[in-house]
Amino acid sequence: MNRRDFSAQLVGASLGGAGLGTIGLTASTGALAQGAPVEGTNYIKFAQPVSPATPGKIEVVEFFWYGCPHCNAFEPALDAWQKKLPADVVFRRVPVAFRDEPFVAHQKIFYALETLGKVDAMHRKVFYAIHSEHARLDKPDEIAAFMAKNGVDSAKFLEAYNSFSTQTKTKQAAKLAEAYKLDGVPALGINGRYFTSGSLAGTNERMLQVTDFLIQKSRTGA
Repeated sequence: MNRRDFSAQLVGASLGGAGLGTIGLTASTGALAQGAPVEGTNYIKFAQPVSPATPGKIEVVEFFWYGCPHCNAFEPALDAWQKKLPADVVFRRVPVAFRDEPFVAHQKIFYALETLGKVDAMHRKVFYAIHSEHARLDKPDEIAAFMAKNGVDSAKFLEAYNSFSTQTKTKQAAKLAEAYKLDGVPALGINGRYFTSGSLAGTNERMLQVTDFLIQKSRTGA
């Protein structure tokens, strides 16, 4: 989803119109062609690289939003892919905020879960709650009740949710999204040097193929 889609989705929801899953991904003219991915078509190479958070490793960053239906649909394939990454590759998720709410609340959910070591247990459940159960999860009381229902200590969660550490991480996420010139999600940044997305690659599944290509390219220092 790009920024315009996010705005349309939020307006539609406020008017009781289209649901979260009804905003379609715009068809791309940059579909992955036969052979190797093409720079400027299937991926972007930055003239000035972004500094990776894990020096010595090839870093892959997923940019996502819990409210994005495409991120929700992409998650199973992405999760299976990242579990098979080789030892020289590190993967991390970065929740983004294109406006204050509900984006920031969803960012704070992720970072609070990360602080508590509950991302693996709860990440998919948050997506499910929003997209299948139509929960908004944008107010602390609602979020805390959801966490308690799923076995997470609500008091500890809220402490992490409101912590200085979580606030700092949301600001860092905003800076990283700006550095990658992010205009939609889901998207992947590779080693601070490359960027691809479903619209560039053609589909979200092909985005993973492009990322594999860019991981190999990063090994050669290209």
